[in-house]
Amino acid sequence: MANSTWLIIIIAIIVVLLIAIYIGIYNGLQKAKVYTDEAWSQIDVQLKRRNDLIPNLVETTKGYAKHESETLERVVQLRNQLVNVPSDDHAETLKVSNQISDALKSIFALSESYPDLKANQSFGQLQEELTNTENKIAYSRQLYNSSAAVYDQKLLTFPSNIVASIHGFKKVDYLQTSEAEKEVPKVKF
Repeated sequence: MANSTWLIIIIAIIVVLLIAIYIGIYNGLQKAKVYTDEAWSQIDVQLKRRNDLIPNLVETTKGYAKHESETLERVVQLRNQLVNVPSDDHAETLKVSNQISDALKSIFALSESYPDLKANQSFGQLQEELTNTENKIAYSRQLYNSSAAVYDQKLLTFPSNIVASIHGFKKVDYLQTSEAEKEVPKVKF
């Protein structure tokens, strides 16, 4: 009788330990997923900040570069397009965001052609704020990719891969650099 009681106690302890381990693994997967979602949210916050700054930049630039309206209209069009992208469509959000970054570079290049614009204090402040925001977007992308790597690693390693498959956890994609951004810049003297 005593041996069977001990056996039941040992089995109960093993079952409790397995349940605790399972819960720990599941919670670890959930935390990694939340960190990945939060990292994406940081990108979203910075994109919103940039979108809020764009109208002021466009208005400031309009007065100096009237015949450059095509460039300004393109930035506004892309901004409006980004606002209308569904929040869960990360690929489209990043595609339009990259196009906005390229268009903003064109506006900043305008300041070289218009010394009065370059000297305008509002333009300078907006340019600096947008540059800082672009840097924050780049940092947020790195944070997202780091969070995605930790999360995806949990989905691939034993024993968390078993818990992940039972509960339907899905791999998240890394944010990629567009092919245009990978090209070597052409420098002319």
